[in-house]
Amino acid sequence: MRRDDLLDLNDVLQNPGRKLAVDLSTEFDQEAEMDLVAPLEGTLEAVSTGNLLLVTGEFKTRAVVECARCSEPLELDVTFDMDEQFDVEGVPASFGTQGFAKVVSDEPTPLFEENHLIVEALVRQGLLLAMPVQPLCAFGWDGPCPRAKAVQERAAEARGRPEFGKLSSMLQDDEESP
Repeated sequence: MRRDDLLDLNDVLQNPGRKLAVDLSTEFDQEAEMDLVAPLEGTLEAVSTGNLLLVTGEFKTRAVVECARCSEPLELDVTFDMDEQFDVEGVPASFGTQGFAKVVSDEPTPLFEENHLIVEALVRQGLLLAMPVQPLCAFGWDGPCPRAKAVQERAAEARGRPEFGKLSSMLQDDEESP
């Protein structure tokens, strides 16, 4: 059975110095955590040194995220580079011994099935790390944000009736007076 999300790296692993480059495009349809507007596209390259499998790549996409200040949706470009190394154990078959090289992955989430890379799992990790932690709209942290102010006012109104808020502020004024 052939799976589309697996990249066969056995030839690269059995022949150190041989390079494999592939163009990728994926949409992460089953991902609830990410809202991609455009497919994730890029190039992935793999080469074996005999002891290590080196995987590099460049990717880009467009995603919708929430502003950290006002919670409004933002559409932004996300680009990232990958530079991963995986240990290889065994002797490559091209050395004429009866050996066989295989990837040893110590990742908590499986990235390999034998010598097949689970491409979407690796690229997903890179994308999650590249997503901004606190994306901001055009108003940023410093400028007055009318959307953030409206959100704060709605939250204040939801906590209680406005007339009690006025009475509460009057009590606070009396407590501060000497």
